[in-house]
Order: sequence, then C-alpha cells, then structure tokens
Amino acid sequence: MTTAETDRALVERVAKGDRAAVRLLFMRHHARVYRFVARQTGSELMADDIANEVFLELWRQAPAFEGRSEVSTWLLGIARFKALSLLRKKKEDWIDDDDAAQVADGADTPEVVTMKEDKAAALRRFIDAMPEEHRTVIDLAYYHGQSVSEIGEILGIPVATVKTRMFYARKKLGEALKAAGYDRGWP
Repeated sequence: MTTAETDRALVERVAKGDRAAVRLLFMRHHARVYRFVARQTGSELMADDIANEVFLELWRQAPAFEGRSEVSTWLLGIARFKALSLLRKKKEDWIDDDDAAQVADGADTPEVVTMKEDKAAALRRFIDAMPEEHRTVIDLAYYHGQSVSEIGEILGIPVATVKTRMFYARKKLGEALKAAGYDRGWP
C-alpha cells in the first residue's frame, strides 16, 4: 500500500469521525504544511497558527474530499488559501529566513561554504523580490518538490500557466544572478 493510498484511507476514516486518523495525518504532513506557510508568509508564528487551522479544516472537509488529488496537495491548497486570507487581513513583522535556508555542508571548505551562503542569500533575496505569482511557483517546485500539475492544483491555475510562470521566474532569476556576478553553476 502506497503512502497516497494510506493518506486517502486516513481521510476516509476522518470523514467518519476518527480522531486517530487526524493525528496520523497531522504527524505525516504538519512539517510540510508548516514550512510551506512559513515561506509564504515569512512568519513562523503565522505558519504555526495556519498549519493547525489546516488540520481543523481537514476535520471539517474530509467528507467532501473527492480524491482527485494527493492528500498532501489538497492540504497545501488549503494552507495557501488560509495564508493568503490571513495576509490580506493582518500585517506583521517579517522574519529573515536566510539563516534557515543556509545549511552548510560540513565537507566543504570554509571558502566554498561562504560562496554557497552568499549565493543562497542572494538567490533568496531575488526570489523574495519576485512578483507573488512567480515566487510561489518557484517555492512550491524547488523548496517543496511539487510537480507542475500539483502546483496547478494548489494554485487553482492551468498547468500551462504554471509552466509559463516557471519559465519567466527561472529566466528572471538567471538574469538577476548574472547581473549580480554569480555563475549559474556550482557552487
């Protein structure tokens, strides 16, 4: 039995009022939902609140889940909607995620680590400066490992639109890196 089948079976159990199934789905998907929301909002506090709300929404909406997508994709879609709704209502101090994004490889020399950290920080700044529609597809694809079709489902847009946004986002990132003097290759 695959994880997707297990997730779907758990959602069916949730729909029947099984609290243990909610706990299992929470343990399996909370970290992914939390990280996604933290990157979207820039706030760990908001991410924690929204991630918890996502699982309350899972409890409420489980009977309506039709299984047309993976459970993880469905949960990220709920998370995105809740994050956007909260951001529209509430302004909050933004935190700097650069430290979290820069995990150095212990096998690298200090010089290589510094080069990677500088490039990663620059890349994060360039991504953060992009329009929300480009920033979101980059985040979902590269930081959350979502496929083009999953991104389309999460954002509620056609796959062709996801591909177009991805093309322009990568092009703009490449141009920004080149203009800043960074080689697109290693490190």
